[in-house]
Amino acid sequence: MAAPTNGSGAPRRSVPGDLADMATRSKSSQRWLKEHFSDPYVKKAQAEGLRSRAAYKLEELLERDRLLKPGMVVVDLGAAPGGWSQFVRQALGDSGRVVAMDILDMPPLAGVEFLHGDFREDSVLSQLEAMLDGAPVDLVLSDMAPNKSGVDAVDQPRMMHLAELAMEFADGHLKPGGAFLIKLFQGAGSDDYIRELRRRYDKVAIRKPDASRKRSPEVYALGQGKRTQIK
Repeated sequence: MAAPTNGSGAPRRSVPGDLADMATRSKSSQRWLKEHFSDPYVKKAQAEGLRSRAAYKLEELLERDRLLKPGMVVVDLGAAPGGWSQFVRQALGDSGRVVAMDILDMPPLAGVEFLHGDFREDSVLSQLEAMLDGAPVDLVLSDMAPNKSGVDAVDQPRMMHLAELAMEFADGHLKPGGAFLIKLFQGAGSDDYIRELRRRYDKVAIRKPDASRKRSPEVYALGQGKRTQIK
C-alpha cells in the first residue's frame, strides 16, 4: 500500500493526532475481539455448528410469533455468512425454498439458493426476481447493513437507504398476509420508516432479541399481515 502523501506528493509525516487515532482504534479492536470470543452466543454457535451468532437473534424473533411454516418461500437479504439462511433451512426441513443474497460471497449451504451481488443494483434485483420466477414470497428477511464508518451522519442514511430498498422489495414480492422482518439502526429516519411499515402491515412490532448486544443501536422491526393496499 502506498504511503500517505501531503499536498506536494511527498510522504506525509505522522503527527500526534494520527498516532492517538491509531491507538484508539487498536484499543477498540482489542476490546471487540475480547468481547466477541467471550460472547456466550459465539461459543454456542461454534458448538452447534452454526455460521454466526445472529442465528439466535432470528430464532427468538421467529419462534415468538411462530412465523415459519412448512412449504414457505423465504428471501434472506444480506445473508452472509449464512446464519439466518442456515437456521431457516433447518427449520423448514425439506420443504419450501430459501433464496439468499448478499454483496459478500457466501460458502454454499445445502438447500439454499444464493445470489452474489449488490442489492442496490437493478441488474442484481432482476436476477433475484428471475430466481423467484414469479413465486409469491411468504417471508422477507433483511439483516442488511452498510460497512460502518463510525460517523453516524454517514452510516445512518446508508442504513436507511438499504432499509427502503428492502421495503420496496417486500412491497413488490411479498404475498398478501406475508411477513417482513428487518434490522434497523435507531436514529434519524427510523421512526418515519416504522410509520411507513404501519401503513403496509396489519401488525408492526419492534423487538430487540436477547442475542443482540446491548450497546448496539440495532432493533428489528417485524411487519405481519401484509395488506393488499397501502393505507
